[in-house]
Amino acid sequence: MANDTKIAVLLRDDLAPWQRLNTAAFLVSGVTAAWPQLVGEPYADADGTAYLAMLGQPILVFEGDAATLREAHTRALRRELTVGVFTSDLFRTGNDEDNRAAVRAVARDDLDLVGLAVHAPRNAVDKVVKGARLHP
Repeated sequence: MANDTKIAVLLRDDLAPWQRLNTAAFLVSGVTAAWPQLVGEPYADADGTAYLAMLGQPILVFEGDAATLREAHTRALRRELTVGVFTSDLFRTGNDEDNRAAVRAVARDDLDLVGLAVHAPRNAVDKVVKGARLHP
């Protein structure tokens, strides 16, 4: 069944592999928190072992340079979409309170974005990530 919405994560292309994975995981957790109805039912194997539920739709991961992230951020906000952001400052903090303070300390146009996530109707997401390429 095709979804009428899409989840996209856009990562800056100069991140170390561990930074890409960490950023993507944090951003997807934000999408899950904002839209819990996207989470499916828990899993179980044939032996009855229970496993966590997961998001019920694909997550497309893109990459781009710093300018691509700034443009995507601007386009998402112009469309009044809810956006998850991850800034370079968050690699130097150790908890959620400090993460929020680090973002709050910087003006929107000065954020050093290394990742963003958006969940919205498919065509809106496509317009936001225009110019980015699918992550290899």
